[in-house]
Amino acid sequence: MKKIVFSIYLSLSAILVTAQQIKILTEGTKVSIRGLSVVNNNIIWASGSNGLVIKTTDGGNHFTYLKVKGYEQRDFRDIKAFDSNTAIIMAVAEPAIILKTKDGGNKWYKVFEDTTKGMFLDAMDFNEKNGIVIGDPINNYVFKAITYDNGESWKTIKNTTLLHQGEAFFAASGSNICLFNLHHKKYYPIYVSGGKKSRLFFDEIIDSLPIIQGTETTGANSISVNMAIKKAVVVGGDFANDRDTTNNCVLIDFNNGITFSKPKISPHGYRSCVLYINQKTIIACGTSGVDISYDGGIIWQLISSASFHVVQKSAKINSVYLAGNNGRIAKIIFEKN
Repeated sequence: MKKIVFSIYLSLSAILVTAQQIKILTEGTKVSIRGLSVVNNNIIWASGSNGLVIKTTDGGNHFTYLKVKGYEQRDFRDIKAFDSNTAIIMAVAEPAIILKTKDGGNKWYKVFEDTTKGMFLDAMDFNEKNGIVIGDPINNYVFKAITYDNGESWKTIKNTTLLHQGEAFFAASGSNICLFNLHHKKYYPIYVSGGKKSRLFFDEIIDSLPIIQGTETTGANSISVNMAIKKAVVVGGDFANDRDTTNNCVLIDFNNGITFSKPKISPHGYRSCVLYINQKTIIACGTSGVDISYDGGIIWQLISSASFHVVQKSAKINSVYLAGNNGRIAKIIFEKN
């Protein structure tokens, strides 16, 4: 596989100069990767189209390509990996399917299936043993299912959340829902919708997002929550016009109710995924490039015009990885001078 390195140097002030190196670890495979799970510095799993799962156990020096037998034509839009042997993948459309492996991806078994007409799963998130999956509306109501045993079994949640006509969820990066601790529970979700209507759903509160919306290609695609500071960032835009910066990012503060604000300088186009690296540093990526903010999302700087769908890091280690079309997986390396 061909390896390429992009280096972009950005002057943040007269004193501090920070460099980001985006190192392509692998590419050239006919797969669109939208699922990415980083266990630690060495173990990374990815999933995508054509029934393909990709993993490395040595930090990206070598990759293993796994065709999921019996599901070679399925599109696995999200993945959750627990270690080098155990992972869960989500296939989106009818029938909606979730599979699990315990032997490194050699064999997969079905842990969830729903053949309901119109079923389309969009994203998963986990908090320790607890997990949730969200899907497009069935009979105009949000579809959700939850697990309490690392994805071994799933229970559909009876939902009364009604969506507007043309409002749904994007299966762009597996990141439009977050599951976190709230009120001593470890399975509290916050999620965002998109399309003709784009809203925030949180703690029985439903609020319209000040983000571009109104057509099937607009709205929120991703949310990243930092509970340590009680803040979140939402990104999206219009994927049919991926260089448009109009209302493509929303900053959320939960410290005194819920307040919305906009960046002074927005990400440079449609963004399908956003991720807090720490309390101030945030990465966003999309088909028209990668942006970084060092001030909590107020000012965004374009660091690469390369196309990526998803950005993720492990919970305890700040190694950051990107993935996208053509089987491309990359690592962001931060350096300070």
